[in-house]
Amino acid sequence: MAEDWEGNYDSSSHSNENNHEQLHVEPIYEAFLCPLTKQIMRDPVTLENGQTFEREAVEKWFKECRDSRRKPICPLTLKELNSMDLNPSIALRNTIEEWTQRNETAQLDNACRSLTSGSSESDVLQALIFVAYICQKSRSSKHVVRNADLIPMISGMMKSSSRKVRCKALETLHIVAAEDKDNKEAIAAGDTIRTIVKFLSHEHSQEREEAVSLLYELSKSESLCEKIGGVNGAILILVGMASSKSENLLTVERAEKTLENLEKCEKNVRQMAENGRLQPLLTLLLEGSPETRLSMAAYLGELVLSNDVKVFVAQTAGSALVDIMRSGSKQARQAALKALNQISSYETSAKILIQAGILPPLMKDLFTVGANQLPMRLKEVSATVLANIVSSSAGIESILLGHDHQSLVSEDIVHNLLHLISNTGPAIESKLLQVLVGLTSSSTTVLNIVAAIKSSGATISLIQFVEAPQRDLRMASIKLLHHISPYMGQELADALCGTAGQLSSLIKVIAENNGISEEQSAAIGLLADLPERDSGLTRCLLDEGAFDIIISKVVRIRQGETRGSRFVTPFLEGLVRVLSRLTYILEDEPEIVSLAREHNLAALFTDLLQMNGLDRVQMVSATALENLSKQSKHLTRIPVVPEQGFCCSIFPCLSEQPVVTGLCRVHRGICSMNESFCLLEGKAVEKLVACLDHTNEKVVEAALAALCTLLDDGVDIEKSVMVLCDADGIKPILEILRENRTEILRQRAIWAVERILRTEDIAYEISGDQNVGTALVDAFRHGDYRTRQIAERALKHVDKLPNFSGIFPKMGV
Repeated sequence: MAEDWEGNYDSSSHSNENNHEQLHVEPIYEAFLCPLTKQIMRDPVTLENGQTFEREAVEKWFKECRDSRRKPICPLTLKELNSMDLNPSIALRNTIEEWTQRNETAQLDNACRSLTSGSSESDVLQALIFVAYICQKSRSSKHVVRNADLIPMISGMMKSSSRKVRCKALETLHIVAAEDKDNKEAIAAGDTIRTIVKFLSHEHSQEREEAVSLLYELSKSESLCEKIGGVNGAILILVGMASSKSENLLTVERAEKTLENLEKCEKNVRQMAENGRLQPLLTLLLEGSPETRLSMAAYLGELVLSNDVKVFVAQTAGSALVDIMRSGSKQARQAALKALNQISSYETSAKILIQAGILPPLMKDLFTVGANQLPMRLKEVSATVLANIVSSSAGIESILLGHDHQSLVSEDIVHNLLHLISNTGPAIESKLLQVLVGLTSSSTTVLNIVAAIKSSGATISLIQFVEAPQRDLRMASIKLLHHISPYMGQELADALCGTAGQLSSLIKVIAENNGISEEQSAAIGLLADLPERDSGLTRCLLDEGAFDIIISKVVRIRQGETRGSRFVTPFLEGLVRVLSRLTYILEDEPEIVSLAREHNLAALFTDLLQMNGLDRVQMVSATALENLSKQSKHLTRIPVVPEQGFCCSIFPCLSEQPVVTGLCRVHRGICSMNESFCLLEGKAVEKLVACLDHTNEKVVEAALAALCTLLDDGVDIEKSVMVLCDADGIKPILEILRENRTEILRQRAIWAVERILRTEDIAYEISGDQNVGTALVDAFRHGDYRTRQIAERALKHVDKLPNFSGIFPKMGV
């Protein structure tokens, strides 16, 4: 039974002693060993028969006897005992303790010698094992180890070339430090912590595990937390380990607990926040003392946060920061504003702040004057936050700012914003202009802003910012003017022409050659939205040399010299739209005609027709070609035929009419694309015909209008029809008539078809097309007065109506 019991006995508490028997200097006496455990006894007790055992072991023996309902017997003699009394063997215990102390002292001396340089790996490992053993056995031994100056020696073993020694040194230091503040301080002396941190990045997992376990133990001392966090990279590595998917669970858990301990130091909390661990900072922000909350809010404003983190912070602390803005001191509001500035710069987090009620206190801080007003530098931050909020959220006009039921787009609020813009410095002016840019970006709010600008008379003051030397301010102003230009085009055109410098400044922005910027795109977009038939503005642009710059820019983009920017398309569209202004004032303007000839605008617009995918460029180019082509019949050069002499008049047989070659079939004169803007040159007709098949009705309308100039009064219509036939243009025009896509297209197609049907051969061929006849009849029945008249004439051409007058009265119906 004794043998069976010994095999099942849990001797884990004595296992370390087994490992250290070989280190004993004096031999082990048999009387020192418990017959049950075969280990040196710590608390020997004697039974009534004189046999001595370890108290814990014999008590367990007696318990098993009771549990099995047997009488107690001696484990050694197996004889029945009358009593289970245990008498302490004090003399033996004292002897064992004296023996142990002598051995440990000698072994400690050996360990000191082994931990010096030059010892073998096995000697060093044995020394470290012994130190760990005696420190685990009693707390007093930890003091002995410290007093023997073993801690620096053990720390030095972390730099050993042997991985086994390094791991055992880390493990031993962990045991030495456990529950001993003085030993923790001794270990942290010098650069030991830095060495431990280096192990966190080692390739071997056991070294990382031992190192993080040691750091966890050291971090239990609040005085060491700042020192651990002060090691460069320590917190970053621990944050990485705590969130690692590849480390073992124990390492991850110890890293997490170490970080939790390090949170006791505010400096460490800041470092954690820098490295993406925001929760400790947010916890202090929400639960800390007023001074701590202020400090954390201020630091939050200095961090560079990813978008996901901004959303997390807004969800966790957004309401608390808004509350500080409502009721905090100026210093607290300053800190909160800086944090909100950081968080609000992402659309999703900005929406969360709106739900938290940020707008009312934000507007109050902006508009408050007097003793409670914020310094201008903080108003600038408020304006920045407001600009972020406005640019990120639709439906902001429905959010009330106070008890007076005003919203951000109410007239009084916009007037206040405009007043601030006119009476503050460039930085805040720029941010407030960005607020208006955001509000005018939405079709639901732009009309409110336009009405407020008009009622406040702020147009001139807004335009003046176009000359600002500060790029942000200038760009915000240009973007705002661009947004409102569709609704205030004439006012802006008059203001730009009536004041000196602003138009020139816009052109300078457009002329910059550092790629294509958002500012350039907005500037040309502003000019493009102004009334194209305003000849005064066109002349001002001409005087400023704008068109030379614009043509150069268009050519460079078309040739591929400028590319890669996301603003290329809107910039090119704006350039082409502004350039097309010249074509609206060609009549009786020799100077404009000369400029168009000089730069061969007809060829340029013809080339731009081929920019597939840029619908607006194609549409504007076709419209410009329409305007140019209308002038062709006036600009074509009619050849002068020499008068016949006297003899020819007397003798007609001597007379022969000179033959003039090279005349334009349509305009009956000498034409060219460059001189008379004739569409027959440069394959403009073919390219316009190609646009008739476009999916965008606006492009089709513009292309058809340009082709209709070839059928206009004053040209040879029959020859023009032949030109369209040669370019395969008749069929697409008929198709447009049949499709009836828009009213404008139907009207233009009916007009063109009526002219085409004046040619008998074509009329005869088309008369058999029932679809064309049906489309003409539909126009005749349902069109407006002019359309019905034209449709009537077309139907007569194909014999669908009798050719006599009286169908319509001369006066309109």
